[in-house]
Amino acid sequence: MSKEKETYTPPKVWKWEKEDGSQFSKTNRPTSGPTHEQALPVGDHDLQLYSMATPNGQKVTIMLEELLAAGEKKANYDAWPVSIGDGDQFSTGFVNVNPNSKIPAMMDHSQNPPIRLFESGSILQYLAEKFERFVPEDPIARTECNNWLFWQVGSAPYLGGGFGHFYAYAPYSMKYPIDRFTMETKRQLDVLDKHLSFNEYMAGDEYSIADMAIWPWYGNLVLGKLYDAAKFLQVEDYKHLMRWAKQVADRKAVQRGIIVNRFWGDDAQLKERHKASDIDKAMK
Repeated sequence: MSKEKETYTPPKVWKWEKEDGSQFSKTNRPTSGPTHEQALPVGDHDLQLYSMATPNGQKVTIMLEELLAAGEKKANYDAWPVSIGDGDQFSTGFVNVNPNSKIPAMMDHSQNPPIRLFESGSILQYLAEKFERFVPEDPIARTECNNWLFWQVGSAPYLGGGFGHFYAYAPYSMKYPIDRFTMETKRQLDVLDKHLSFNEYMAGDEYSIADMAIWPWYGNLVLGKLYDAAKFLQVEDYKHLMRWAKQVADRKAVQRGIIVNRFWGDDAQLKERHKASDIDKAMK
């Protein structure tokens, strides 16, 4: 029995400790709504993205860059940075777009009134329907695409909020939660590996929004770009998943999309994007 289990008994009524020692304790809180007045900027394009290059943010910028690569000029967009560590997501402007105060969030000003969009899976579906791209026409493949899109939405909290939090961001290491979420993460990697052993992409032979949703989390993870946990998770064991991860990573639109709204680390960065040449310059 661990010392933590022996000494901690949950109180009758939970009380919020503002500083818990974790990386994001200064911005996490048990209530919703804005903390400060701040309008969101609006650029020249119909699509206005407010985001950060976390895996959830990368889903949308990858989709937008894929649409542009496919010739959809109306998919041009402005991407504005939202620093979640600084609490930008709690501004009045951002909360008006996403009352849940999570990135990414988007406005489509091509409609009257403009349409607000939040939740990365919802944004991917909206863009796929708007441009009729990256969702298979075949009903079986289309359903498979949706199956895996919603699989990702339901599974990622175990990887990000579970494994990622306790492995990389918790104030100190705790064996039980790390073991618990490592087991679940490896189970999910095995699910993907088995599926990709007889499918080129998540929905079959066709690259789709399911791949764009899953790759920023699980592709980045097995390629060593997330939590520095590749060795710990023995990712080389998942050969089919690794093949797919590298295949998607080689796409030019993916390489362009992952740097948008990135303003930290050693990799290429682009804090905000307003035209294609912004990415061109950042990637040199």
